[in-house]
Amino acid sequence: MKPRVDFVVVGGGVVGLTIAREILHRGWGTVCVLEKESEVGKHSSGRNSGVLHAGFYYSAESLKAKVCAEGAQRLFEYALEKKIKVLKTGKIVLPIGSNEEAMGVLKERAKANGIVLEWVDRKQILEIEPEANPVDRALYSPNTAVIDSVGVLNALVAEIESAPQGEVKTSAEVSQVDYGSGTCVLTHGDRLQFGHMINAAGLHADRVSKMAGIGTHYRLLPFKGVYRKLTPAAASRFRGSIYPVPDLELPFLGVHVTRNIFGDVYLGPTAIPAWGRENYRGLEGIAMGDALSIATSLGGMMIRNTQNMRRYCRQEIRKYGRRSFLKDVQLIAPNLRAEDMTETTKVGLRPQLFDVRTKRLEMDFIVENGPRSTHVLNAISPGFTSSFAFAKWVADRVQKDGS
Repeated sequence: MKPRVDFVVVGGGVVGLTIAREILHRGWGTVCVLEKESEVGKHSSGRNSGVLHAGFYYSAESLKAKVCAEGAQRLFEYALEKKIKVLKTGKIVLPIGSNEEAMGVLKERAKANGIVLEWVDRKQILEIEPEANPVDRALYSPNTAVIDSVGVLNALVAEIESAPQGEVKTSAEVSQVDYGSGTCVLTHGDRLQFGHMINAAGLHADRVSKMAGIGTHYRLLPFKGVYRKLTPAAASRFRGSIYPVPDLELPFLGVHVTRNIFGDVYLGPTAIPAWGRENYRGLEGIAMGDALSIATSLGGMMIRNTQNMRRYCRQEIRKYGRRSFLKDVQLIAPNLRAEDMTETTKVGLRPQLFDVRTKRLEMDFIVENGPRSTHVLNAISPGFTSSFAFAKWVADRVQKDGS
């Protein structure tokens, strides 16, 4: 006997769960979410910073820009409705070195995306965030918020499972998919027939898509985010988030200071290459095939200096050292000292997509269609922030392609 559902969603992270919720709200039929771990939140969604980004980093033509601000607002409202911890703490963005031009770019992107982003002077900086570097002027995002990420995931699971046509199965890893017959096989042998599959498998999304012959020109490159944490005494001096203005020629944002919803203050993350899809520590989660593929792709980017990869790797490698890490943090929070930092087990992996044709990292969300399936291949930051609006966008695409 093969149980049948109208929609199967592979991946119980925030993207998969919000898509499942969206389908249920539209009344399209039965939905089953398959999560390979024993509980949701074991990977990217449960390990993220908890920041609800305002959406000013992204150029207006990108899919990220189209869904980030709306997603942040809808997620904030959902948290209030479900009594999940959420708070607008604001974000100061400081120029570092000669990055004044990048500040202007962010301001223009905010304007194009309809997002509030204000110029603030030295006095205003210190009034908003006394520990921030008091430069002549900076950018301030008053609507940046922090949220209990795991609380959001748990609320989504509860909502899906309370629906008569919804189900979330844990310890349900997909090992094989026959898209022709619409059947997926789980690692413990169960078979599940589906009308349409949504692949939101995060760190493993490219593997699932290739079972349908979709996205064969993509390869996942995981990047590890390592943090340090402030002592309670040092943490008490911070009110919200302090970020450096990003180097727009590099792929990631740089080390920043974030006070989370529970009052803890984290420094980071770094964004260093990981050698496996679940390589959180040491040799854990490393598979030889993945490691060779990652090394080959990164090595080629280094040789060609694609997306300024040489400069980027030099900057990231030095952050392994405690002293160099602190120097980077002091550019935005100069009063911090080595004794203010403690080690933490907090670490995350960013499932970054690499296009083997262009030899470049993909920086926007990527969604591709397949037989009886839709594949979310690059739901990177701000994936959590955008999830509610992104789920609507994905569902609209499924509806359009199925019509």
